[in-house]
Amino acid sequence: MVILDATIVNIALPSIQADLGISDADRQWVVTAYTLTFGGLLLLGGRIADFAGRKRMFIVSLVAFAAASAVGGLAANAGLLYAARGLQGVSAAVLAPAALALISVTFTDSKERAKAFAVYGALSGGGAAIGLVLGGALTEFASWRWTLWINVPIALLAIALAIPFVRESRTEARTGYDVPGAVTVTLGLLAIIFGITRAESEGWTGTSTLVFLGVGLVLLAIFVVIESRSPHPLLPLRILANRNRGGAYLASFFIGVGLFAIFLFLSYFFQGVLGYSPLESGLLFLPLTAGIIVSAGITSRLLPIIGPRFITGGGFAFTIVGLLLLQRMSENSTYIGDILPSMILVGLGIGFVFVPLSATALFGVGDADAGVASAVLNAAQQVGGSVGVAFLNTIATSATTAYIVANQLPGPNGAALVEGFTTGFLWSAAILLVAGVIWLVLVTMTGKDMADDEVNADRQPPM
Repeated sequence: MVILDATIVNIALPSIQADLGISDADRQWVVTAYTLTFGGLLLLGGRIADFAGRKRMFIVSLVAFAAASAVGGLAANAGLLYAARGLQGVSAAVLAPAALALISVTFTDSKERAKAFAVYGALSGGGAAIGLVLGGALTEFASWRWTLWINVPIALLAIALAIPFVRESRTEARTGYDVPGAVTVTLGLLAIIFGITRAESEGWTGTSTLVFLGVGLVLLAIFVVIESRSPHPLLPLRILANRNRGGAYLASFFIGVGLFAIFLFLSYFFQGVLGYSPLESGLLFLPLTAGIIVSAGITSRLLPIIGPRFITGGGFAFTIVGLLLLQRMSENSTYIGDILPSMILVGLGIGFVFVPLSATALFGVGDADAGVASAVLNAAQQVGGSVGVAFLNTIATSATTAYIVANQLPGPNGAALVEGFTTGFLWSAAILLVAGVIWLVLVTMTGKDMADDEVNADRQPPM
């Protein structure tokens, strides 16, 4: 639900804009109001879940998410919709790390944990694509408002299942919330993400872009100093010190940079170039989703045997090849002949990447730090995704503009748009190659390590 909500409104955005009278300059806030609060508050949300109780905060955040979704669906003006999307992000910042931490502390057997992470990985990787399908269907047959209201029954079902079947867990030795660290990192991440969103309209050298990015980097540097000296840090630096986990977090950031914009480019290509409707455009993502589900299931069986390193390495290879095949794309492309093979390869690759990535990011983390460790993983993906959408959109737009100028066109046509998309896909492939190299260099875990975390885990009491 959390990942789904990051994309479900994308296809509905033209209808939302027309209905609420949102300007072209402000329409991005329907999306960024969610990602800003989600990415910026994840670390604090993870710590709250650790101390207040993961099951309790899982349920509380589900209630809050459902309420925010209901309000957003009723919004009569843009301001109320932005506020509701922001509250969804705040709720998601607690919900996501609580859910991942519950998996870590509930499934202690290595094989069962691998299966649980497979389900989580499939939902995480497939949620974005499923959101596009649902967004198209709900917009075409009902109303854009249902792209928000759909969260209410999903949340209620999750609550009904969580109450009897999920056991409570928390950090018993409560040591405080590290308020200075929480405030500093939250403001730092918010500033960076806001600066990135400004880059879409003002460019990377725009004054507000540079100011927000600079302030964010300074605040994050201050945060590191605070955490190194705090007796009860929000982010115990030992979590990052482990080579495998550090590699997982760093790779996760670059995965977000390279992967999130793919859905945006393909959506615009399907609707703006090939002329598909919103629903048809969403349905074209189903092969990608199916690939994720298939590879996630395979990974759950292989992970305890051969470990995460080469499974994820293979996943990067699948995804990169799929993106490179999209260089054949043109305004005369056919879906089955030119796009479908890439969709399948990228889907398989995402499933092979996300499941081991989640398991590695939490491997060896004590129950006391499970919430914050999962928050770091989610924050890396969300911040990376925000960077990637802004950066790759700028790259694609620049390529389209250059094509228009070089060919003396009066405006963007199908060929010009395709030039931008293929350039973006090429950069995505290059970024994912960087992520793959980082993964293979830093992650050394084997199947034996996964099967015996009592020997290899570096669990320590909270400091």
